[in-house]
Amino acid sequence: MSRRFRFGSVALAAFAVACGGDSIGDAAPRGDAGGDGPASDGAAADGAAHDSGAGGAAGSGGTAATGGAGATGGGSAGGTGGASTGGGGTGGAASGGASGADSGADAAPGGAGGASGGTGPVDDAGRPLVGRCGDPVPPGAPAPPPPPTYTRGTCPTLVGGANQIATQGGTRDFLLTLPADPQPGEQFPVVFLWHWLGGSANSFLTKGEVQAAADQQRFIAVIPEAKDDPLNLFKWPYSIVDPEPRVQEELAFFDDMFACLAEQQPLDLQCVSTGGVSAGALWTDQLAGHRGQYFSSILSLSGGTGGLIKPWTPPVHKMPAFVLWGGPTDQCVTIQFELTSKELEQRLTEGDHFFVECVHNCAHAEPPFDPPAGKSKYAGMWQFFLDHPYWLADGASPWLVDGVPDGTPEWCGIGPGSSIPRTGDCPPPACPF
Repeated sequence: MSRRFRFGSVALAAFAVACGGDSIGDAAPRGDAGGDGPASDGAAADGAAHDSGAGGAAGSGGTAATGGAGATGGGSAGGTGGASTGGGGTGGAASGGASGADSGADAAPGGAGGASGGTGPVDDAGRPLVGRCGDPVPPGAPAPPPPPTYTRGTCPTLVGGANQIATQGGTRDFLLTLPADPQPGEQFPVVFLWHWLGGSANSFLTKGEVQAAADQQRFIAVIPEAKDDPLNLFKWPYSIVDPEPRVQEELAFFDDMFACLAEQQPLDLQCVSTGGVSAGALWTDQLAGHRGQYFSSILSLSGGTGGLIKPWTPPVHKMPAFVLWGGPTDQCVTIQFELTSKELEQRLTEGDHFFVECVHNCAHAEPPFDPPAGKSKYAGMWQFFLDHPYWLADGASPWLVDGVPDGTPEWCGIGPGSSIPRTGDCPPPACPF
C-alpha cells in the first residue's frame, strides 16, 4: 500500500487540475512498491555523500507492455520488438518507431510539483495520462530525439566494467554496469551517474550497490570518471568560474558515451536519466539544462543552482526531479546545499516540473536508510527514475495518482516545502574539506 499524499501548497492545486478537480484527501493506494533509499555514497563527498531515496520496490516499474507500441524516438540498437523492461515489468513493447510529436517546445509555467495538462497525452476527460518505463507509449506522446552521433568516427567496443573513449579533450574513463542475464528483445532504461568530490566512479558503483540494483531492477548505469587534471579541482564544470570550453568538453563526453552506448545496447530511450551526488549533482543540474532533450528525469542529491554555481538553464523537455539535501547544515567548501537546492526547486516550480523533495538532518553525510528486504540499498531512488518515462505530460507523475510509494522515506514529499525533515542519529560528515 502506498502512503497517503503529502504535497507542498502549490502542488495541491496542480494535483487538483490533474485529477479534474476530484478530492485528494483519500488517495488510491498503490500496490507493491517497497523500495526505500537514496543512492548516494556517503564517504568522501564534495558536494554530498547524500543519497536520495524515493521510489518503490524494484520491479514495480510498471505494467508490462503487451503490444508493439512503445516507441523510443530514434530507436536504439539491439531490440526491436520483444520485451521492454521498466522497473522490472516485462512485456512486448517494441522500440523503434517514434511515437508522436516532438517535445521540444516549452510549455507555460504552472504549479510546482503537479501536472499542468500541458504538452503530453491526455485521456478523454483531458486529464494527463500516466505510466511508467516499460508501459506502452500512448499514440501521439512526446518522443525524445535520436541519440547523438559519436564525434570520433567508430565507437570503441563497450563492455561491462571499465571503458575508455576518445572524446573532446582526450581519452576519458567510465564504468558501464549491465544487468545480468539479458533476455532476447529486452530493452533497458539507462542512468548516467556523476560522482562527488573526493569520490570516483568505482566508489559510486560500490557504495550505491549499482550492480545489484541493475540486476534487480533491470537498467543500465553509466558512471563517468572525472577528468584527471590537476587544475580540475572540483571535478565537474558547474561553478561560475569554470570556463565555457570546459563545459563543452564535458557535454561532448556525455554525448559520446551516450552515442556509443545506444549503438551497442538495446536502450529504452523513453527512460534516460541522469543523477549525481554533491559535485556530481551540481553537474547533473547543469547537464539537465544543456541536454534536457534526452532526459526523462533527474536525481539531484545535495546539488542545486545559483550563487557560486552556474544558473539553471531551462531545458526543452519538462522532466521529473528528485531533490534531496541534508537540511540547513548541509555545507561543503563554501556551498550551502540547502540554498542551492531550494534555488533549484524554485526554478523547477517556475518551469512546471514535477519533483519530490527529501530533507534529512545529517548535513553533508550519507543519510541512514534501511534497504527494502531483498533489494539493493537504494532501490527506492532507482524506482523514481523508472517510474517517470519521457512521454509523461508536463508536470505529470504516477506518484500524483498513486501517492508516494511505500518505502520512500517519510521525510520525502511532493513539491516545495513538503518534506518533514528527518530526526534521529546520523553517520559522520562526509565533506573532504
